[in-house]
This record gives sequence, structure tokens and C-alpha cells, in this order.
Amino acid sequence: MMSVAGESASRAQQLQDRVRELNERAERTSDPKERRRLHDEARRMQEQSMKEGGRAGGDGPGRGPGGRQGEFPSR
Repeated sequence: MMSVAGESASRAQQLQDRVRELNERAERTSDPKERRRLHDEARRMQEQSMKEGGRAGGDGPGRGPGGRQGEFPSR
């Protein structure tokens, strides 16, 4: 059974993956309204990921090198 912190970190990772996917889709679309919608949705999910990552503790999802909030390492 996964701990609460582990479940939170897992959920935050899923949100990060979704944020990355939305941003990639936004960059591929030629429709400015759709691009904005996708970026807005990605931003909301990123904020949610940071909140959930904060509950997981440590340098979890939502924190980049140095533990700075809102910076995601590129893969």
C-alpha cells in the first residue's frame, strides 16, 4: 500500500505529465484561441501540481533545481 505522501507525489507527477502534454499540444496548434485555452489549462494544472507537491513535502513535483517553486526540469 502506498503512503499518503507517495500517493500525493504520484498524483502531482501525473499532473506534471499532463501539463507538459498540454503545453506541447498548444505549441503545435495553429489556432491562437486553442493555443491560449491549452496554455491556460496547463497553467491551472501546474498550480494544482505545485499545491499537491507541497503536501508531499521535500523537493517534490513543482520544484526545480534548488527547490524553486514553479520550475520544472526539462526531460
